[in-house]
Amino acid sequence: MKVRFHYLFLTLAVGVLCSCSKTTSVCIYGGSSACATAAYAAAAKGCRVTLVCPDSVIGGMTTGGLGQTDIGNKQAITGLSRQFYRRIGEHYGKLEQWIFEPHVAEEILLKYLESPRVKVVKGYRLESVVKEGTRIVSIRCVPVGDDGDDIEVSADQFIDCSYEGDLMAKAGVSYFVGRESSDTYGEKWNGVQLLDQHQFPDGVDPYVEEGNPESGLLWGISDNVLEPDGSADKKVQAYNYRICLTDDPSNMIPIGRPEGYDSTRFELLLRLFKAQGEESFDVNKYFIWSRMPGRKTDINNRGGFSTDMIGMNHSYPEASWEERQKIIKAHKDYTLGLLYFYANDPRVPKPLRDEVSRWGLPKDEYITTGHWTHQLYIREARRMIGEYVATQKDCENKTTVPDGVGYAAYQMDSHNCDRIVVHKDGKAMVKNEGDVQKHGGVPYPISYRSLTPKRSECTNLLVPVCLSASHIAYGSIRMEPVFLEMGQACGIACAMAGKGDVQGIDVKALQESLEKDPYMDGKGPDILIDDDSDLVKGKEGWEVVRNGMDSYGPTHLRYRGESGDNHLEYVLDGNLDGEFDIYSFQSKWGCDSTMFTVTIGKEEHKVSFLRKTLNVEGQAFGDWFKIGRFEFKRGEKGKITLTSDSQDICADAILLIR
Repeated sequence: MKVRFHYLFLTLAVGVLCSCSKTTSVCIYGGSSACATAAYAAAAKGCRVTLVCPDSVIGGMTTGGLGQTDIGNKQAITGLSRQFYRRIGEHYGKLEQWIFEPHVAEEILLKYLESPRVKVVKGYRLESVVKEGTRIVSIRCVPVGDDGDDIEVSADQFIDCSYEGDLMAKAGVSYFVGRESSDTYGEKWNGVQLLDQHQFPDGVDPYVEEGNPESGLLWGISDNVLEPDGSADKKVQAYNYRICLTDDPSNMIPIGRPEGYDSTRFELLLRLFKAQGEESFDVNKYFIWSRMPGRKTDINNRGGFSTDMIGMNHSYPEASWEERQKIIKAHKDYTLGLLYFYANDPRVPKPLRDEVSRWGLPKDEYITTGHWTHQLYIREARRMIGEYVATQKDCENKTTVPDGVGYAAYQMDSHNCDRIVVHKDGKAMVKNEGDVQKHGGVPYPISYRSLTPKRSECTNLLVPVCLSASHIAYGSIRMEPVFLEMGQACGIACAMAGKGDVQGIDVKALQESLEKDPYMDGKGPDILIDDDSDLVKGKEGWEVVRNGMDSYGPTHLRYRGESGDNHLEYVLDGNLDGEFDIYSFQSKWGCDSTMFTVTIGKEEHKVSFLRKTLNVEGQAFGDWFKIGRFEFKRGEKGKITLTSDSQDICADAILLIR
């Protein structure tokens, strides 16, 4: 459909009001990373797309400081999501890169929105939704700031890519906020959980005057009562900022004393220092301080008292725009105050003070937002109750989902939801409640029905971010690479639905599209020969090692010189035609050197790999080694032979990319 603009002028005593309306095939609301892949996919399938983003910067946490990508097993990530991390890798001179600077992520993500079929409108927030029966007819959005006219967007299909699920909620779709009880879906790790990670040690007194309840609680401790394990509530896991700092003096802006700074907010932190003793005066005991390229960081929460502003976000999911801005500002003030406290308060142990004071805000990041990220980490807000609710059973591979349109692979993960007083052996002490970190199974599929509302509620809306999952399952799904995957699936699904219902599309055709053309460039999928493939010959004498941390996929092969020959052959398809880059997945553990012989017809090419040259970064134990680029002619037989002089050899996947 063509884009139409209608202007209505009404002369008023106070001036002129202008209303603008647009008609499009697909309307996307929200600024998360999913909006970029959703828009790209829908446009690539011929749709006209209008993206309405309330934020000044597009990309959510992907462009907002979460450079230490959380995913678990990266083999699960496919399609445009995988392509995005490869484009990040290209920037840094690697096949794929999962750690990066915010501005690099933004530059690459914005390229997905360069299609002439995509219209981007930034700085507008959702105000209302018009529905007829089960279909959204239009949405009305108003300027975030003081300038601009209201806009109305009519579309055949809508996608809610917000972290909050605002479009979903205003469209009358069922959702849940907080934690279901463990009985709701037959789960173990939902509801109230008092566990021992990111926790205070026993004995930390919660009162302003130690031992005196009448003196009141220290800042940051609620007066809520600990409920039984597995109880339901409306508490939301903590939000924080993923902090990008630099220690490069030429690129640094010092962190000054924030307006309204109050050091009494950190009295509980001082008690934590005292309880843990001098042996733990290491910055990594109190933050996950991850190094990024460009002498920068991605700093995350760690321990009992850190960057998570526990319990201060419970009203955020249902709050008004204005109330949310106050909560966001409170988190920013807290975080900058925490950093200032560490760097300047003489009560902070000197090793910690010296380390934090070395860092400042980067001049080359977040130029339009005062060098501080635009995005608070909204880990969880509303969650749709759709056609299918993903639960702990999905995470543990105890379900069969025939309509999967992407994979998740992270552990079941929830940050703390509350900070309370508990009593043990007659003594009051502070504890954090809600943190859960439990591994499930191998990567598991996300049902297309988890992206669709119930048919009785809305039939032209898809929800790739606030999708249908229980609290604990969402804690596994809610990773940025997964949102990128789900965005692509939603964009294609909208194109398939046309003017019809999103619940009625041919999901098998959607799955086939994602599988056969994952990068939406017509080149087809990569060719992967993993260690469990029948195309790997000579495995006799090699043992199968089941360790997903060191492997590409669930396993790799290991030869210890006990029997057989210390070589393997990867047989290549005789139908290959054209040039291919060939890679070998290498764990950072293993023998010092390996020789690869690439045989194409009668030609042989030998390439040696030295493990000391492997640069493994981020949440990974291995990386791809590029064997080289080779030309194939259809009908020529080929193989890749792996040999080594070592008596302890590891072998894993081979990858061919057009």
